[in-house]
Amino acid sequence: MTISREEIERKIAAFNIDRQKFPLVLVGIRGYAAQGGNKRGVYDDAIIILTDTVCEAFPANTDPTRRGLNPKINKGYAVLKPGVYYAHKFDTHHGAKPHPAICQRAGNVTVVRDGGKEETGANLGINIHAAFGSSTSSEGCQTQPAKQYLEKFYPLAKSEAVRLWGDKWDKNTVCYVLIEA
Repeated sequence: MTISREEIERKIAAFNIDRQKFPLVLVGIRGYAAQGGNKRGVYDDAIIILTDTVCEAFPANTDPTRRGLNPKINKGYAVLKPGVYYAHKFDTHHGAKPHPAICQRAGNVTVVRDGGKEETGANLGINIHAAFGSSTSSEGCQTQPAKQYLEKFYPLAKSEAVRLWGDKWDKNTVCYVLIEA
């Protein structure tokens, strides 16, 4: 998956991100590789790791796997609304298989639930994590295939965080920008 730094920088310029304060930016592009429109349950999106020295894109999913009512919470499945979010930190995703993730625990995000209701909150659990098994494993999270995530994406994101923030690599907020292709 190739995308130039210039193209990414141009796409996120309108958000006026303070790159001194947020030197590690993750950019999700919904529908990046979609043929015939963005779909759920398919890795037709991208998440890019962007720092002063890295600009690398990875196939991803930025939609919930299913549609309709999420029986776990009795609300519609969450679709993250495009925008800029200062809400993610390195932590552990507590799904069926707990693993290192970039979790939405540092601030608010806005989702549109299936059924049309918009919701903003700090504990919506819109994490960036690995998907295990044959599905995209998302109830609203931003996911990647487990092997790619655990062997490439997460180690690169973590190494950049360590380079930028030293021993406080997991204490700083990571900026996440979600845009439509």
